[in-house]
Amino acid sequence: MKKYCALFILILVTSCKPKAFLAEGTASKTLSADKIISNHYSNKTDFSTLSIKASAKYQDDKQSQNVQAEIRIKKDEKILVSIRILGITMAKALITPTSVQYYEKIGNKYFEGDYVALSQWLGTDLDFQKVQNMFIGKAIDDLHKGNYAVSIMEKLYKLQSNPDGNTDKTFFFESSNFLVKKQEINQVNLDRTLQVVYPDYKKYNEMILPLSLAIDARQKESKTTIDIEYKNVSFNEELTFPYSVPEGYERIFIDKI
Repeated sequence: MKKYCALFILILVTSCKPKAFLAEGTASKTLSADKIISNHYSNKTDFSTLSIKASAKYQDDKQSQNVQAEIRIKKDEKILVSIRILGITMAKALITPTSVQYYEKIGNKYFEGDYVALSQWLGTDLDFQKVQNMFIGKAIDDLHKGNYAVSIMEKLYKLQSNPDGNTDKTFFFESSNFLVKKQEINQVNLDRTLQVVYPDYKKYNEMILPLSLAIDARQKESKTTIDIEYKNVSFNEELTFPYSVPEGYERIFIDKI
């Protein structure tokens, strides 16, 4: 169950060939945190719906599996994710600002609840906006609400939050379009770390989207990695979001830490 839930949230977006990679800049001159944040948010996200087909490799301490995913997003309202193996739908999730629902055919189980369990698995507090941001290559957090120290590391602008004693957040940006190249959230007291890396992007008329990403989630002695390769993306089509739990499935309840 944990495997598919992680895939629902972490499988991301879009398509294309290496020749379509967007050129990126290297950080050299000092900028203020406010300037970096303003430049990051100046990138438009001009879409009402987004349809994505992607492939992903999931690996944890016990198993490794390749899957296909279809992701449908209605901006700021809902996200539907279907996980398929050999063309057969094995699991499906519907995510809204108030709830998370999913079911999987292996075990005939389903879940209905909030973001608490997903937050525990991924090592950071989640809500709908953060999940959507991860899908479209934006900073997970609202950067306007934080205070950050600025430096240049590995030719990227690095914004590091003032640790509150428990959580340390770091964001790295290239210098041409101020796209997120890497974001890390460390919760020292819980021994949890989430890292999301965006190797490359493509520019569409509607917005700039990642072409691929790599997720590394660690909790104490466990580790989960998901590598995504994007296959196809389309914008602003009429989309449906069908979701219903098959009859006879057993509802599960996840203990909250």
